[in-house]
Amino acid sequence: MIELAVFAGVMALGQFSPGPDMLLLTRTSLASGGRAGTWIACGIACGLVLHAAVAMSGASLLLVRAAWRPAPDPVAGAASGSSLEASVFWRRGFFCNVLNPKVALFFAAMAAPFLTPGHPGWWPLALGGVIVVEGFALWIAWAWALQWPPLKRSYRSAARWIDAGFGLALLALALRLLGGLL
Repeated sequence: MIELAVFAGVMALGQFSPGPDMLLLTRTSLASGGRAGTWIACGIACGLVLHAAVAMSGASLLLVRAAWRPAPDPVAGAASGSSLEASVFWRRGFFCNVLNPKVALFFAAMAAPFLTPGHPGWWPLALGGVIVVEGFALWIAWAWALQWPPLKRSYRSAARWIDAGFGLALLALALRLLGGLL
């Protein structure tokens, strides 16, 4: 279970890494509110189901053996909560995630060290579940945390530094993992 907790920690760091999903979620939550951000997070989490399935079904093993896309501009103004708007936000989150090749590569690379022989048959499902549930929960929490006025102001003024910090942390993690493979 310690190994599963380590994997969850790695995935939490990855969930908040700079990229199209985080940019879309942050911009939408700041511009259109927590409800719109929640629908973006739900769409992203549904996309994670596909990426997690690919990563757990063998893409990780291929990486062991061996593009970033800009986010669409969110709708300006406050979301009224209609089902039409909810589906628009959900689709934006889903397609932003599914069409981002970084997500599939990240999950495959991060899951590879955790998919070693000797684990029970349910182990890949547990790893995939961590990816999806954690992504869903953390992104919805982020969407609503961004509604707190002091955090909203602080994030807007420090966004560049926060993104740089996450980027450096992920670079360090990637170098450590690559060092272990060589």
